[in-house]
Amino acid sequence: MDGGDPRDGTPGSGSPAGRPVRFRVDVRPDRGRGTVVVAPLGELDHDTVEPLATALGEHADAARIVVDCAGLDFCDSTGLNLLLRARARALEADGRLDLAGLRPPVDRMFEITGAVHVFRVYADVREALADAPLADEGPTDAPPAGRGETSAPGAGGARPGDPV
Repeated sequence: MDGGDPRDGTPGSGSPAGRPVRFRVDVRPDRGRGTVVVAPLGELDHDTVEPLATALGEHADAARIVVDCAGLDFCDSTGLNLLLRARARALEADGRLDLAGLRPPVDRMFEITGAVHVFRVYADVREALADAPLADEGPTDAPPAGRGETSAPGAGGARPGDPV
């Protein structure tokens, strides 16, 4: 066996000596809509950031990337900076990078840093995919009024009624 790909969880993706992988990234492209769901799983930090950086780079041409954070147990400043840079690249290419499923303690870090107000943040991937822009709407930097904001308690993100 070739060791598998830790980004997609294929067999053999465990670390040497059979220890579980501390971090991996699953990618689910939906080319029909131009959206790619990137799901980091585990702890995102300086030592584990490379698989996510690679996945985001490989799909930088997507019209939209939704980062499913539901499986993210931890994110340090390295991970936050990677997501901010990837969002900036997406905007430069007339695309979008949105977040879904933020949960403690990751949502707290996004709130403390103010980054939660930079991204479109959704309660979960299903909600994010339901809010896909219409083909003639084009990408946008700002969340649509009353849509796209996370309203689930503790989920992080801009909420209806929050000061701007």
